[in-house]
Amino acid sequence: MSKYYNPQKTRNLFDPKAIQQFVVSRSGIDLFVQCQRCFYLDKRLGVARPPGYPFSLNSAVDALLKKEFDAHRAKGSTHPLMKKYGVDAIPYAHDQLDAWRDSLRRGIQYFYEPANLTIRGGVDDVWVNPQGELHIADYKATSKNGEVSLDAEWQDGYKRQMEIYQWLFRHNGFKVSNIGYFVYCNGNTDKEAFDARLEFDIKVIPYSGNDDWVEETVKNLHKCLMSDELPEKSIDCDYCAYRESAARF
Repeated sequence: MSKYYNPQKTRNLFDPKAIQQFVVSRSGIDLFVQCQRCFYLDKRLGVARPPGYPFSLNSAVDALLKKEFDAHRAKGSTHPLMKKYGVDAIPYAHDQLDAWRDSLRRGIQYFYEPANLTIRGGVDDVWVNPQGELHIADYKATSKNGEVSLDAEWQDGYKRQMEIYQWLFRHNGFKVSNIGYFVYCNGNTDKEAFDARLEFDIKVIPYSGNDDWVEETVKNLHKCLMSDELPEKSIDCDYCAYRESAARF
């Protein structure tokens, strides 16, 4: 058994009778959208999906991009990538930025009182345009042939992620543009030699978000947590399909 995976957790579970706030992360909302059964098993019964492997290279790219943008944030200047892709904005300077980036403990938070839920998520970056509107920016890293885009079905989760962040910032009183940006780093394998260097082609992709779905999803998520019945499995959920097949034996 992996020392990193607890197949039956007993802490941070939702109790319908509890009076204290329950925290639901951005990834928790996305889990609910993917499969309500997996969400219920995790948040109500303590049986989480096995975790994936950490993407250390992605984390390194994330850290380096933050350093670059933070240098321009300190000077109030535009990053060259913004100029290249015609983004009329600068990195947003705010004393809560470090907290907003801390997805494990803090993040950008909003207490949704009707359901007694605190919704939170950790952003990569926030930019601001001359009109004072905030643009949510998210860093992504991959390695593929050809141009990166947001056209794949599995990237719908990226779009939901952006929209949840937009919803959270709006409920914290900020003026937020519908346009967010994905800073997409694509590892270049078209080189004659490695030479201990991995080079990236970086593309800034605008995305027009619509967060109208978020509040209704939070309401449905709360109804799910309050129920004593296990939800139906999603027809597209590989985890539920695996559990069902394994149970036959």
